[in-house]
Amino acid sequence: MKTFSLVSVKNTSNRLVAALLSTVLITSCGAPSTDSANGGAAEAASSDGGVCAPEFAEIDFGIISTESQENLEELWEPLLKDMEEKMGRPINGFYATDYAGVIEAMGAGKIQIAWYGGKSYIEAAKRSGAIAFAQTVDTDGDKGYVAHLITNKANPIVAAIDLEAGDGDQYIIENAGDLSFAFNDPNSTSGFLVPSYYIFAQNAITPEEAFEDLVFSGSHEATAQAVVNNQVDVATNNSEALKRLKATDAEAFEQVQIIWTSPEIPNDPMAYQEDIPECLKEKFKDFFHNYDNKAVLDPLDWSGFDPTEDAKWDPIRELDVAKRMEEVKNNEGLSEEDKATQLEELEKELEALK
Repeated sequence: MKTFSLVSVKNTSNRLVAALLSTVLITSCGAPSTDSANGGAAEAASSDGGVCAPEFAEIDFGIISTESQENLEELWEPLLKDMEEKMGRPINGFYATDYAGVIEAMGAGKIQIAWYGGKSYIEAAKRSGAIAFAQTVDTDGDKGYVAHLITNKANPIVAAIDLEAGDGDQYIIENAGDLSFAFNDPNSTSGFLVPSYYIFAQNAITPEEAFEDLVFSGSHEATAQAVVNNQVDVATNNSEALKRLKATDAEAFEQVQIIWTSPEIPNDPMAYQEDIPECLKEKFKDFFHNYDNKAVLDPLDWSGFDPTEDAKWDPIRELDVAKRMEEVKNNEGLSEEDKATQLEELEKELEALK
């Protein structure tokens, strides 16, 4: 895999479309509970022999919507069950219909821990007090993945693309006016932020103006199916989601053609909310850093979780700053003075990440 890097982010003058607002529609397997009056569950002992965080009789665990809730429950409930046994209290899966749902739930204190993607994590860290403490490691031992552009193998555009060179991005740029295109979620790293920067901003393309039809399909599963069913010409996706599609729907996977691959993206973080008790943070770390149940991890395409820290996702923050800089530069509603002021602040934010 290639190393994840940024290309002329600080001085870029390209254009980038602003993310569409997503409606937060949240569903949950169990209602969040932080009141000890809901007790009755066994409590985990703290290191000093007392009870760790008795105010959290149950733990609510946020899971971003990469697939349907039904599929995610099948994958995640075995892990949550193991976590429940280890921590001595119920662990409720909290499944949102979009990425923003998990971000907002943590900010509102409805969940204490969550699985995020890179883009959704940096938003949660900024807005909801999320702190990364573990990073997924895939079954091959890798700690990164890549974004893709995909199309249906039967789509006529395949014949016009050099698949070996993977230059589908150039075809998309040159022919956007004749194509329909699907992003995932505005808070998706591989499904929005990475392709938006490397394909569109780098080439001064505004997707909402360039494409005949532009949609946000939500999950990686949904964009893959949109391509398979010829609902769109091209869509974003990633290597992890396509590996999952191959395992769950081999017939659909065989219809997918990758036409572009991004630089490497850091694997997903597990993050807890900064205001929860320290003993609870330590228990989360202990569980994930030592978890090795292969029967549970294999369906998730993971081999385990490595200790990590917030700075691991600074490259994602740099891309996000670059996106915001382009939005300011191309905002016709701002005066030149206001643009200069905002760009100066964003330059400072970018420098702080170096």
